[in-house]
Amino acid sequence: MIVQRAQPADLADLAAVAAATFPLACPPSATEQNIAAFIDENLSEARFSEYLADPGRIVLVAHDPSITGYAMLIHGVPDDSDVQQAVTQRPALELSKIYVLPTRHGRGAAAALMAETLRAAAESGARCVWLGVNQENVRAQRFYTKNGFTVAGTKTFQLGAGVENDYVMVRPL
Repeated sequence: MIVQRAQPADLADLAAVAAATFPLACPPSATEQNIAAFIDENLSEARFSEYLADPGRIVLVAHDPSITGYAMLIHGVPDDSDVQQAVTQRPALELSKIYVLPTRHGRGAAAALMAETLRAAAESGARCVWLGVNQENVRAQRFYTKNGFTVAGTKTFQLGAGVENDYVMVRPL
């Protein structure tokens, strides 16, 4: 398993993995239309090209040997009062996305991605990493807790025309 920064040559595979894995994080109540709208707007090749060019983002990919998962860190804390209250340490990085193909679950890709994510965050000078996770996604919550994250608050997440409820989890570095 190799985890490294994503490159422009990864864009097609990265977008395909993102489209295949994003629905796994959505609660059963999320509609297919809202999930598809989010994928179209945020997880296309064009959007990933923008993310790779953005100095405020770190995009990592796990290769085994093809891309089996990815993670995206975003510098800072948004102007969302719920997140501002939950994330008190600065500088902070948001773990915006960390996904592994379901056929690769249990093979160490998620652990390798998380280890590299935390290393990259610490190297960037962040004092903590924070994330939002759907309140119904117990599997992801267990993974984050195992990796040192704790619930620090709640926030909402716009998914297409729907609004989902997330926990804000924080991990000091």
